[in-house]
Amino acid sequence: MKQKLVNDVLQGMLPFLNNAQAERLQDVLLHTLWNYEVCETAGKVQKEEQDLVALFLSAKRIEGCSEKSLKYYHSTIQTMLDELGKGVKEIATEDIRGYLTNYQQKKNSSKVTIDNIRRILSSFFSWLEDEDCILKSPVRRIHKVKSASNIKETYSDETLELMRDNCTELRDLAMIDMLASTGMRVGEMVLLNRNDIDFNERECIVFGKGSKERVVYFDARTKIHLQNYLESRTDDNPALFVSLKSPYERLKIGGVEVRLREFGKRLGLQKVHPHKFRRTLATMAIDKGMPIEQLQQLLGHRKIDTTLQYAMVKQSNVKIAHRKYIG
Repeated sequence: MKQKLVNDVLQGMLPFLNNAQAERLQDVLLHTLWNYEVCETAGKVQKEEQDLVALFLSAKRIEGCSEKSLKYYHSTIQTMLDELGKGVKEIATEDIRGYLTNYQQKKNSSKVTIDNIRRILSSFFSWLEDEDCILKSPVRRIHKVKSASNIKETYSDETLELMRDNCTELRDLAMIDMLASTGMRVGEMVLLNRNDIDFNERECIVFGKGSKERVVYFDARTKIHLQNYLESRTDDNPALFVSLKSPYERLKIGGVEVRLREFGKRLGLQKVHPHKFRRTLATMAIDKGMPIEQLQQLLGHRKIDTTLQYAMVKQSNVKIAHRKYIG
C-alpha cells in the first residue's frame, strides 16, 4: 500500500517533474514512509477500478466500437481485476503473465483466445498510461502469442451447388446466394431491409463493424432468387429475411447459423457456417486475380493483413506462378 501511495503522488506530480526529479521524489517518499503503516478501504479501491473501466469503455465507444465489442472488453477486463484482486496501479507484468497462464490452464483455451485477452488488456493499460493514470503499462513487455497457422476450409463449387440444389425454401436459396456472392458478414445481412436492395445495379449498402457503411455487390443468380423470395412473401415486415412462420419476424444471426448447421447435417456436410461463405469468396477472388486492395474494400477490412488472413491461395496456382516467374 505504501508503494501505491507513492505511485499516486508521483502520478500527480508527473507533469511538473523530469525523470531525475521523479526518481528523487520517490526515494524521499519511501524513506519518509518507512516507519508508517498505510491502509485504504477496499470499497474505495473497487469503485476507482470500476470508474476507470467505465471511462475506458466510454473512450472505446467514442472510437466507434460496437456494443458487442464493448461488452466483451468489459467482461475480459473485469474478470482479470476480480481474479488478481489488485488495483490497476498495483498490477505488475508478472501478475498479467500469471493470470494468462492460469486462465489457459483452467479453461484449456486456445492460443488465439489468450492473445485476444492479452490484446484487450494491453489496450486498457495503454489507455491508462496515456491518461497518466499509471506510469507504465504492465502488458508492454508481454508480446503477441504465436499461434499455429491453420489452413481454414472453404466451400468448393460442388458443395455450393449441392446446397443450392437441395434448398426447399426460396428464402434459404436467396440467403445462401446472398452470402456466397457478396461476402458480407451474417450480422450485416440480417440488418438489411427490402428497400436497401438496388436490383438494377445489383448492389446494397451494409453497415459493417464500427457502424461503417460500404457497398457490396451480388450476381445475377442472386438477384433472381432474391426477387422470387420477396415476391412469395405475404408479410409486411421491412426486413429482407424473416422467419418462415408467422409472425414473420426479422431473422437473427443465431437463426441463420442454426438453419445452415441443420442444412449441412442433412446433406452430410461438415462445418456449414455463414462465415465460411465470406472466406470462400475471398479465396475465390484472390484465386482469380482480384487486387487485394479491392478485396479489402469489398470485405470491409480496416487492415489489409486481415484480408490476407481470410484468403487462401491454392497450391496449384503457386506452382503455376513459380514456373511462370521463376522456373
